[in-house]
Amino acid sequence: MALIVQKYGGTSVGSPERIKNVAKRVSSWQAKGHQVVVVVSAMSGETNRLIALAKEVQAHPDSRELDVIASTGEQVTIGLLSMALMEIGVKARSYTGGQVRILTDSAFTKARIVGIDEGNIKHDLDNGSVVVVAGFQGVDAAGNITTLGRGGSDTSAVAIAAALKADECQIYTDVDGVYTTDPRIVPEARRLETVTFEEMLEMASLGSKVLQIRSVEFAGKYKVKLRVLSSLEELGQEGPGTLITFEEDIKMEQPIISGIAFNRDEAKLTVLGVPDRPGIAYQILGPVAESNIDVDMIIQNVGHDGSTDFSFTVPRGEYAKATAILAQVKGHIGAREITGDNKIAKVSVVGVGMRSHVGIASKMFRTLAEEGINIQMISTSEIKISVVIDEKYLELAVRVLHKAFELDQVPA
Repeated sequence: MALIVQKYGGTSVGSPERIKNVAKRVSSWQAKGHQVVVVVSAMSGETNRLIALAKEVQAHPDSRELDVIASTGEQVTIGLLSMALMEIGVKARSYTGGQVRILTDSAFTKARIVGIDEGNIKHDLDNGSVVVVAGFQGVDAAGNITTLGRGGSDTSAVAIAAALKADECQIYTDVDGVYTTDPRIVPEARRLETVTFEEMLEMASLGSKVLQIRSVEFAGKYKVKLRVLSSLEELGQEGPGTLITFEEDIKMEQPIISGIAFNRDEAKLTVLGVPDRPGIAYQILGPVAESNIDVDMIIQNVGHDGSTDFSFTVPRGEYAKATAILAQVKGHIGAREITGDNKIAKVSVVGVGMRSHVGIASKMFRTLAEEGINIQMISTSEIKISVVIDEKYLELAVRVLHKAFELDQVPA
């Protein structure tokens, strides 16, 4: 018998019929002798509806009251799922984040979990009940309702699994696992049987929407094994999904590259002709950081004649804001010109096998060169190589790199 935590997202509980299907799936796990805790999101589209309602009343909603409103979506779902379980003869008990006592800090709309009182959950599990918990929410020390930010239900599930020392945390989505790349771009993309936390973190940070990055960080920190599964597959015909685990748990030798990740949400800014002196990088990036704009890739050219060029990337949605900040900074730092490009994309090869193999970068660069794709920026880590290219070449780059690294082939 295992203790399983399952999480179902908004699409999985998007209608009464789908909630009934989730109840049947949960019942089948309990029938196998497992103890089951279920964490659910609000029904698909409900959180957006609630936030829109708040904005109709107050243009810039008070964050504390917004959390009170936004948290009600999950409360509806836990009640409906508990009733659906009871309807098919399964004992069930629902809990809001506050009732479980998922304790968070007081950063309304983006709270962080600081502790969980698992006593009520354990008591109900020992009495043969399925426990249904509202994701995305908790309470602070003063008893205020808090929410964890978008995608916070994944984090709720992982945190509960860590507190209970669950055998596995299963994240049910509308896809049946983690793929070598987006199958909509490369139909030959394969579902991965296993992937390491490190690789999943890189993929999530690079735009893969399968798992929320915070939940992967949490799982890696507290050693919670994750499995991505589809809630839309027929009951009894479910595949094994993808297990996200530790490198030492993967018995066979890892493939060199596990996936090709990409992100369209990129823009590049370049400050031309800045004085080549100590502290210039801070003078450029300090004001950007103070405006809460994330900076990703950075390149500073070799200085000539006392000046240099400085380029960096930001999320595309922050491009205009960052450009305005640089326009203000330009005169202060003595820069010649500010240029930008919000039609770029980032493509990355990811794999822990890179650590023990050479030539990955040269193969990647040669493959892109053969297709006439110019590389504008490069960054590397121990298990990732990323390049910035013109957005119009993104899909071509993903396809040729996927083929070049033979990701369509099942490992021997």
